[in-house]
Amino acid sequence: MWPDPPETQELLEQARQGEPAAVDRLLARHREPLRRIIGLRLDRGLAARVDASDVVQEVMLEASRRLKDYLREPCMPFHLWLRHMAKDHIIDAQRRHQGAQRRAVHRERPIVPAAVADRSSFELAAQFFDREPTPASAVIRRELQCRLEAAIDRLDGDDREIILMRHYEQLSNQEAAAALGLTAAAASMRYLRAVRKLRALLAPQ
Repeated sequence: MWPDPPETQELLEQARQGEPAAVDRLLARHREPLRRIIGLRLDRGLAARVDASDVVQEVMLEASRRLKDYLREPCMPFHLWLRHMAKDHIIDAQRRHQGAQRRAVHRERPIVPAAVADRSSFELAAQFFDREPTPASAVIRRELQCRLEAAIDRLDGDDREIILMRHYEQLSNQEAAAALGLTAAAASMRYLRAVRKLRALLAPQ
């Protein structure tokens, strides 16, 4: 999902040396991954008021302003740094729009964000359901996605977040641990617990 790390490091080094074009390329390469993770966390109620691209633009502007500080002291991988800023902007957007509407946006939240219903959700669902070749595979695929989305929505916040991070953002366990401020072992245990809960929700009655 995220750009190739060696290329990112090369662009970071060029930016550290004062090359403006490197900064532009660096941010441009991360624009689409940022849009994707923001879309994953904007439910339809909020997405009706806030476009993911607008949030991306806000993150890019902040990243551009703060890049020199990051280059002086890179406290984490660049994509995780961007991700932290993106989450802050999502929270700000939720607060602004919940405050503007008497009926809070979270009450309009559907099963899961629309962006979740993609190839990643089917690949994750395949871990819990048997896939048999059939002419009705498209129908089965959509059914699996719907069941998966409903199950993810029933997870608590921490469990839902680690599932999104590992499967939809495709972060490694080490990256998820760094993003959550956990040890690798703690992040791994949280993920395993979330998968067990998800499996239990998807198990046939």
